[in-house]
Amino acid sequence: MNNMLFTPTQLGSLPLKNRIVMAPLTRSRAIGNLPNELMAQYYRLRADAGLIITEGTSPSPNGLGYPRIPGLFNEEQVQGWRRVTDGVHQAGGRIFVQLMHTGRVSHPANMPAGASVLAPSAVAVPGEMWTDTDGMQPHPVPREMSEADIAQSIAEYAASAKLAIEAGFDGVELHAANGYLIDQFLNTASNQRHDRWGGSVENRIRFAVEVARATVAAIGAERVGMRISPYGVFNAQVPDAEMDALYLRLIDELNTLGLLYIHIVDHSAMGAPEVSPELKANIRAAFNGQYILSGGYDVARANADLDAQRGDLVAFGRPFISNPDLVAKLKLGQELVAPDFSTFYTPGEKGYTDY
Repeated sequence: MNNMLFTPTQLGSLPLKNRIVMAPLTRSRAIGNLPNELMAQYYRLRADAGLIITEGTSPSPNGLGYPRIPGLFNEEQVQGWRRVTDGVHQAGGRIFVQLMHTGRVSHPANMPAGASVLAPSAVAVPGEMWTDTDGMQPHPVPREMSEADIAQSIAEYAASAKLAIEAGFDGVELHAANGYLIDQFLNTASNQRHDRWGGSVENRIRFAVEVARATVAAIGAERVGMRISPYGVFNAQVPDAEMDALYLRLIDELNTLGLLYIHIVDHSAMGAPEVSPELKANIRAAFNGQYILSGGYDVARANADLDAQRGDLVAFGRPFISNPDLVAKLKLGQELVAPDFSTFYTPGEKGYTDY
């Protein structure tokens, strides 16, 4: 078996020094939704990855559902992200920003004045979410998006992608997974519409396709990837009988746009339901771009799956939190430091840049 994980490769026209991807990891350190010097240090320390994908970053004030997550829709945020991308590039790394609109997974206490909790349908997420001002609060019922809201949201993704290039990013990943806005349109638990944005497979994929189309038109297909989570149940999403057909139809449409990569979420290693192996294989076979594997990988399994051509790159998530030198440790077979779960989403250096 080849030791492919540590060999250089190309992601489209972008040279990568290895096939290790740092997966997007929400860390909630962006005070005032602004990228800062602490975040720049965090990403710079992990620039040995072939590709870094940032934490979920909102393209709109309406998408800032969690406390202290960054945005990318104004000039101050561009300047903050520029510090991050400069640091990563100076350290020899490559970095994409993940554009994540939280949609209904939100609370007004976490949002700037004038922002709205929006979703395909007026259906609240069960349960509660943390707010810095009021502690745990029930998820509110979101406002069902009008045609004007949908058009504005699509335009916001495209505008944010342009700002990403201005901020020095090598590209963007559209977060269409884990129950956030794009996934909310894909999934029947959150999309109960009866217009052209809901119901049939063709209608439910429309928002994802139109966001991708607008983003590709803004910055070029060679700079755009998408993350998806078929069979995911995070944020109260539910599988349905048409799930395989929906994702394969989505892949057909993304092929027409020439998307750079598809990134599959598989959290079965953390106890979530398994993603259908057959669907993963069918997506791999159908998609014309590159394929990022994820889900509890170690070096042996990563090399085996790369060798078997099940994917082109392998994403590592939580190990990067507590091991900024993860690439070197994996290469040398060294023991990894366990992360401190209590500091995943807290402000400050502890559990962030002090490992």
